[in-house]
Amino acid sequence: MTNLRSTATASAASGTTGAAGRPAEGAASRHHRVRSWTGSLFVTPYVLFLLVVFAVPMVYTLWISFHRFYFTAPGTHVDSPWVGLSNYRDVFTDPVVGRAFLNIGVFLVINVPLTVVLSLVLASALNSRMRFRAFFRAAYYLPYITASVALVAVWQFLFGSDGFVNNLLGSHAPDPSWLVNSHLAMPMIAFFVTWKQLGFFVMLYLAALQNVGKELYEAASVDGAGRVRQFFAVTVPGVRPATTLVVIYAIITGANLFSEPYLLTGGGGPDNASTSPVLLMYQKGIEQGHPDFAAALGVVLVAFVLVISLAARKLNERGN
Repeated sequence: MTNLRSTATASAASGTTGAAGRPAEGAASRHHRVRSWTGSLFVTPYVLFLLVVFAVPMVYTLWISFHRFYFTAPGTHVDSPWVGLSNYRDVFTDPVVGRAFLNIGVFLVINVPLTVVLSLVLASALNSRMRFRAFFRAAYYLPYITASVALVAVWQFLFGSDGFVNNLLGSHAPDPSWLVNSHLAMPMIAFFVTWKQLGFFVMLYLAALQNVGKELYEAASVDGAGRVRQFFAVTVPGVRPATTLVVIYAIITGANLFSEPYLLTGGGGPDNASTSPVLLMYQKGIEQGHPDFAAALGVVLVAFVLVISLAARKLNERGN
């Protein structure tokens, strides 16, 4: 009789647990669905932003690149006949386009390594204990948030034909001057952009350095490694993901050059020595009224940036 009562009690207890377990599982499932819907609700505005600002214009640009297209007044309709690859043929046979991509190549060869090296070295210095650290962090970041027009005025004051640097160098100054010299114009733009963007990349590296454990530096110090050895053995490998981001972002920034050559060299001069593909798109599409050519050039530029960025990422990952 006692065993029978114990069995009944155990069965009732197990039944209660099972009954309670099922509603608990149902509540967890409902909670998961609510969180999923909440996440989707917060993501939706950004997805719409991407569609409206990036996806739709890109698809429309692709469509224009395969048609003979003209800008018209509102309410005016003009046929846009299909021309296939004609616009792309014009792009690849235009010598100015080739010069623009060569200019970007020169820019990237100078800007990307210089950006990576300087920003990592400065971030490492600003991450250590030093006097006036907050001041130096703000000083390096200030050019990044300053309007390009104001910075161009400073650069013109320094490197103009009658600028401070030329007056300082005297007879040793280059002739023609820095920004009107076909050999120096693009390197000067690369140095300008490096200086202007440096604060942003220093900030990225500073954030990455917070994830490098101090015990790694202590272990390297115990092994007899000095500051330079610690930098190459601990810091550089520790911020490699940030380096990949910096390289790709610098490539994208360089490929989208517009205001710097437009303002510094008077629209890509001298003789297209500082013309960029984006500046050429503006000149062809807006100033000269050939938006179909500009659209094809834009598609080629996107493909160029994708290839270069993927190659840089693969090379950086191979170094792991």
